[in-house]
Amino acid sequence: MLLLALDTATPAVTVALHDGEAVIASSSQVDARRHGELLLPAVDRVLADAGLKIDAVTGIVVGIGPGPYTGLRVGLMTADTFGLALGVPVHGVCTLDGLAYAADLDVPFVVATDARRKEVYWARYADSRTRVTDPAVDRPADIADEVAGLPAVGAGALLYPDTFPSAHEPEHVSAAALASLAVERLAAGVVLPEPRPLYLRRPDAQVPKNYKVVTPK
Repeated sequence: MLLLALDTATPAVTVALHDGEAVIASSSQVDARRHGELLLPAVDRVLADAGLKIDAVTGIVVGIGPGPYTGLRVGLMTADTFGLALGVPVHGVCTLDGLAYAADLDVPFVVATDARRKEVYWARYADSRTRVTDPAVDRPADIADEVAGLPAVGAGALLYPDTFPSAHEPEHVSAAALASLAVERLAAGVVLPEPRPLYLRRPDAQVPKNYKVVTPK
């Protein structure tokens, strides 16, 4: 087994290789505006660090969000392209689950990432491997009662200390955690979901109202 994992659902552009036993190479850079520019060089870098070529990869793991439309689609389209080119399966993993796994907590807690517009993408967990609510997007003040008293991780939690007073790192997801979680689930016989994006809301870019078509009929 050699899984190539990647995620662009948060400001982190993160890539890792997992050989079924451990993460053998990884790279993470935080730059919310350069997902498309940084992702493929990061893939080349982790392959070079591991001394391997892309045709050694037997599967792809990709974070499916939730996340902003522009960043999230970079990772998903790249994962689909690699899967098609190599003829290997592409496995989706919720980005929040990857953050929860990296937090390594055995008590109930919350994961929250920055959704912009003064909102967070979030979910509650019984422990680092068990999500108990579906991912959602809300204003922090609107979920204060649901998350009261719970530890929290993620950039969204760190941004809103009034709602998440017990927030701490990890701030962004790592592909190393996604890969390790995917390997654990696959070994347990769990069927991972197809790589379909969790956008949770419409993209920021919208067609203007009263749009006038100027091309000839």
